[in-house]
Amino acid sequence: MKVKSAVKLGAVALASTLVLAACGSSNSSSSSKKQSVNFMVASEIPTMDTSKVTDTIGLTQLANTEEGLYRLGKNSSVHNALATKTVVSKDKKTYTFTLRKNAKWSNGDKVTAKDFVYSWQRTVNPKTASEYAYLFSGIKNADKISAGKVNYKQLGVKAEGNYKLVVTLDRPVPYFKLLMGFALFFPQNQKAVEKYGSKYGTASNKLVYNGPYKSVGWTGTNLKWKLVKNEDYWNKKNIKMDTINYQVVKDSSTALNLYNSKKLDVTTITGSQVAQYKNNKAYKLRKEASTFYLQLNEKKDKYFQNKKIRQAISMSIDRNQLTGKVLADGSQNPLGYVSAGLAENPKTGKDFAKEAEVKSAVTQNLTQAKKLLKEGLKEEGMTSLKFTLMADDTPAGKSTNEFLQSQIEKLGSNVKVTVQNIPFKTRLTNSTNGKFDAVVTGWGADFADPISFLQLFVTGNSNNNGSWSNKEYDKLIKASNTTDANNTQKRWNDLVKAEKILMQEQGIVPLYQQAASQLWNTKLKGEVYNTSGVNFDYSGLYLEK
Repeated sequence: MKVKSAVKLGAVALASTLVLAACGSSNSSSSSKKQSVNFMVASEIPTMDTSKVTDTIGLTQLANTEEGLYRLGKNSSVHNALATKTVVSKDKKTYTFTLRKNAKWSNGDKVTAKDFVYSWQRTVNPKTASEYAYLFSGIKNADKISAGKVNYKQLGVKAEGNYKLVVTLDRPVPYFKLLMGFALFFPQNQKAVEKYGSKYGTASNKLVYNGPYKSVGWTGTNLKWKLVKNEDYWNKKNIKMDTINYQVVKDSSTALNLYNSKKLDVTTITGSQVAQYKNNKAYKLRKEASTFYLQLNEKKDKYFQNKKIRQAISMSIDRNQLTGKVLADGSQNPLGYVSAGLAENPKTGKDFAKEAEVKSAVTQNLTQAKKLLKEGLKEEGMTSLKFTLMADDTPAGKSTNEFLQSQIEKLGSNVKVTVQNIPFKTRLTNSTNGKFDAVVTGWGADFADPISFLQLFVTGNSNNNGSWSNKEYDKLIKASNTTDANNTQKRWNDLVKAEKILMQEQGIVPLYQQAASQLWNTKLKGEVYNTSGVNFDYSGLYLEK
């Protein structure tokens, strides 16, 4: 998922952009009959359209207001939600889900298997232009639909009556059940989608809900909204929180002051604040399966197609200073693109990131960098390098952008970097449309498998905004998804080789693996945190009395 770059108010996929702080007003007192907290977020919601969402903010909102076949518990464990039973064929290419009969939408309609069929077909329909449609690869005909060879209604999903959903795969998908807990695969109410048309998912009243909470008061551009307990939710008796209020707040100093004055239940801390509070019983370090990196636009700026120029930029950056002084939030130097701690070699237990590490791709070497830049510019017939570096407009986004500017300009007096800081939503739009030279962006794993990172840089992937392309890389990713999908070790080796190619070619410039240092009111309990996918699930949230 797309994450807000360099956000000091929180961690990546929720903590960084969404669930940054809970404001404890008089409503949130543990003695109140009604359980209510106020969550602070770093920016607005781009969209809540299940087929179109790609960012952590929208995905987290959806994960707490909608529901799919499964919910993911701690350590990405799979638990039944709308599914009550799952039958998998011997060849692992057919999944039959039995759905619960007591689930309904907030408009009164029953949730049925047909809602899943409609939702999935809508997402893969080329007219929808979903950036996440590639995640359906492996489901029968999904790739052919993407290539324009088959009608979207031929996707391998069908409803047998109201409460039986049958999914047919082209090939075994090792991480299929994890996908079923991801918001992209949630059902959609066709009546609501057609009623609201192009406005669907753009405001609280342009959606219907089947999850633990309902969104109220979000207009699409405003800075305040709330989630309220969904009285139509099938499991409402186990939802303890009545209201979660949201407010967009971008300044971390303000957040800490509010926390200390007991007006916030949660806040993210950085820099000297971490040293001050890390031994406090309220302190929590949230490690994340997310990596921030520079994406260089090879389509717009042809000189970025030169490997030496890309390597020079990477080697100019002191990541120790970036994580230790600029961010100072618990984030760590990256070993590569795929985050550390995400997956282990099935045979040896070695961490994927360590096994695939290419040290030169993430290590500062200014002398070598200057040499490579000189050679690269000469090969391109250039005497200087000038480009604009785009990032988010948060205080941390600005400081990170300025740091990178100063680092890259150390390459020589003939290097000029202009910084551009814009709102998160605008940055996503510009990235998607290729309106950038270089951009600080981030990706959080959608599920606990290296492919969640690596598939982004296959040629033509909708998230490959820099247009880097490598045929051998493409072949390895394809093999991991097809011929080697059932061979755990071969698939692992494919992915390790692919990561090494991406790093050796400096297809992107890894900056840091994000983490967040937070202070939580010790009475606030029940959140489920995962390093990948949607980080926070609040269906079990409550204030302890």
